[in-house]
Amino acid sequence: MKTGSCRFCGTKLTHTFCDLGMSPLSNAYLKAERLKGAEPFFPLHAYVCERCFLVQLEEFESPENIFSDYAYFSSYSASWLKHAENYTIEMIERFGFNAAHQVIEIASNDGYLLQYFKERSIPVLGIEPAANVAEVAREKGIPTRVCFFGTGTARSIVAEGGQADLLLGNNVLAHVPDLNDFVAGLKIVLKDDGVITMEFPHLLRLMEKNQFDTIYHEHFSYFSLITVVQVFRKHGLSVFDVQELATHGGSLRIFACHEGNADKAATNSVEALLAREAEAGLSSLSTYLSFGEKVRETKRSLLQFLIQAKKEGKKIACYGAAAKGNTLLNYCGIRSDFIDFVVDLSPHKQGLFLPGTHLPINHPDRVREEKPDYLLILPWNIKDEITTQMSYIREWGGQFVVPIPSVEVLP
Repeated sequence: MKTGSCRFCGTKLTHTFCDLGMSPLSNAYLKAERLKGAEPFFPLHAYVCERCFLVQLEEFESPENIFSDYAYFSSYSASWLKHAENYTIEMIERFGFNAAHQVIEIASNDGYLLQYFKERSIPVLGIEPAANVAEVAREKGIPTRVCFFGTGTARSIVAEGGQADLLLGNNVLAHVPDLNDFVAGLKIVLKDDGVITMEFPHLLRLMEKNQFDTIYHEHFSYFSLITVVQVFRKHGLSVFDVQELATHGGSLRIFACHEGNADKAATNSVEALLAREAEAGLSSLSTYLSFGEKVRETKRSLLQFLIQAKKEGKKIACYGAAAKGNTLLNYCGIRSDFIDFVVDLSPHKQGLFLPGTHLPINHPDRVREEKPDYLLILPWNIKDEITTQMSYIREWGGQFVVPIPSVEVLP
């Protein structure tokens, strides 16, 4: 992406979608020895392209520095593992994949999904840029290439005799700074009759539910179906089906194939969703320009709640050292003056400190020890899983608080 120009169509970016000020990288967790050193902050300013309506950030830090050593391991969410297994079953039933087919996943993380294809004797290949995460996948017996995906990687795989019958990527499309190179690579590595599925947070849901905390530097782009169809069409790929998912506060799963593949006729769901997006105003620039005030109002409401709670002497803890939580805390200026401690189930985060706010990350057992009055759920997209897991806080009158789309104290 050229500075100030759309990473897809090259149009000059002049329209603000949402300005969240200066923020550190949301997954740049700190060790204790780094707390007194300088910490880089970058503008977290999302623009919208007036031509293709791609919402996007400028690139301030390279993907290599963001993703080469990553703190997020997918397998620590039970609900996400279930989602992955259900996906595997659905793809096999719908398209008949078996031991004669090849499944390739881009941004395969710790093998959380490919393990379910492997269990069914279907050949798999993971592509994962974070070496520390890829090593966990390899320990599970998942073949994994440590690299970023694009046309170069795609050609290398093809040269070695590999192509995908099923090519998938969950929550990776948003992480790609060179969008055109990435999608061009999809076309190269896909077999003639192959299927692509991509899952990504739905921009329409982000706007409807005020999910501004899903904006962070690791997410370079934010997609509507209107925009994704344009991007894939430019590279000779046709979106023939779409499903709306509950994951991450509302996501899309698109199905794509080579243009001209007569076996993959477009379903009614594509045109229906395109029409809904148009009706919601996603083809009108003014709709995007009104989003910023909703964000500011949420900030004011959350701070009012926290100020009042602290005036009443309440103890407040946060559950989940999530990237979206780091966006929220840094944008709202919420630090140890409001939050007593943070807990997270992942041992890869425990003992570290949140970027920007420097709040220490503890094991969830600390909640039972400290008995906070409020537990603020930062990864609100899995609030049902968390409220079930931590239901015991009600023993002492503790309550759960969800900050998005607006502050809500759960009964």
